[in-house]
Amino acid sequence: MTNQTLAGLIVRWLRVEGHSAWLVGGCVRDLLLGRVPKDFDVATSATPAELLRIFPGAGQIGAHFGVVLVHEDAAHVEVATFRTDLDCADGRRPSAVHFESSPQQDVLRRDFTINALLLDPDTGEVLDYVGGRADLDARIVRAIGDPVRRFQEDHLRMLRAVRFAARLEFTIEPATLAAIQKLAPEIRHISIERVRDEISRILTEGGARRGFELLDAAGLLREVLPEVSALKGVEQPPQFHPEGDVWTHTLIMLEGLREPSVELALGVLLHDIGKPATFRIADRIRFDGHVEKGVEIAHALLNRLRYPNAVIERVEALIDNHMRFKDLPNMRESKIKRFLRMPNFEEHLALHRLDCLSSHGSLANYDFARNKQREVPPEQLRPVPLVTGHDLIAAGCKPGPAFGAALHEAEDAQLEGRVATKEEALKIALAKLNSTTATPLL
Repeated sequence: MTNQTLAGLIVRWLRVEGHSAWLVGGCVRDLLLGRVPKDFDVATSATPAELLRIFPGAGQIGAHFGVVLVHEDAAHVEVATFRTDLDCADGRRPSAVHFESSPQQDVLRRDFTINALLLDPDTGEVLDYVGGRADLDARIVRAIGDPVRRFQEDHLRMLRAVRFAARLEFTIEPATLAAIQKLAPEIRHISIERVRDEISRILTEGGARRGFELLDAAGLLREVLPEVSALKGVEQPPQFHPEGDVWTHTLIMLEGLREPSVELALGVLLHDIGKPATFRIADRIRFDGHVEKGVEIAHALLNRLRYPNAVIERVEALIDNHMRFKDLPNMRESKIKRFLRMPNFEEHLALHRLDCLSSHGSLANYDFARNKQREVPPEQLRPVPLVTGHDLIAAGCKPGPAFGAALHEAEDAQLEGRVATKEEALKIALAKLNSTTATPLL
């Protein structure tokens, strides 16, 4: 059963029980736009107690707000009682709610007109109390009623306005945008996890470039990502970056993203984050050490946003390695193979491709890497080591820090085809140990 099928069944059952019930919110918006909704929500006159009686297996995910989760196998639908919200003093959530019998009262508390439409899943009838259909046709994101009040009720709605406009390729209605610009500093009062999740969605749901242009225009970028805002106006050497400053380069790369992982999207956003701090003019504009500085800044930024450590590590690896592609044709064969077998190498390739296409346009190093991938079979990229630490111990060597370098030397020879047997690889490893040990081992 799909979420949509379950939502239709819930509406019908609630109506059989004598209640008003409709599909509501983003699923209605997406259906009217010809998009496939991810989630379905139902709004109803049934009280939370009545919902739990009608759907005894439902879970209470927001009892205070009259929201239950009805599930059937893998399908799940949120069902909420019509309500009005009272006293949103903290800019996040109402301190109390009043349950309503009218769908009109319910939609008036919602964020944007395009998210406040109700749909009968059987007849296709649409209830529109706020002009949402006209705004869908005009491709406009408009706050319901007084936009300042809407954003004071929940400051996160400012970021949501940007996300919807970017993903749907809509514009933000002028009064709504003006209210965001006025209240932008209030976004600091929202939990960093909620801000992080909206940034991730802006980066990955489509329209990332438009999203970041709107964040900047709305005054939100400098509040939530000042390090990214600092990219604006940082000039680059025109012989390598004819497109312009670091901000412009980053925006073009964001525009090229297609259903990226959050790690790749963040890697694109932050790959040159170290350039403002390392900008200098010598024989030309230079950014010495911008990779290392970028890793440092990105680490602090992503920790501030409380991304999981695994995400942070992957993004840092993307930043740390993005300049290595320029040296690829001149690398030794062993180094090339080690480079190609880096974890998540396809993400590194994707970032490099976007980096090139957004600047000088040459894909020579990208093509070199792709050709190497085709030429080198997996067993040659990651061969079983001919020699191990156990072999060195068996040869009479005492374990120590030098073991790593010796085994690395032996694997280099193996990757380059200079050795083919354990004996040959062991000889190279022992020679390396002898060269780094004060007392010869043999």
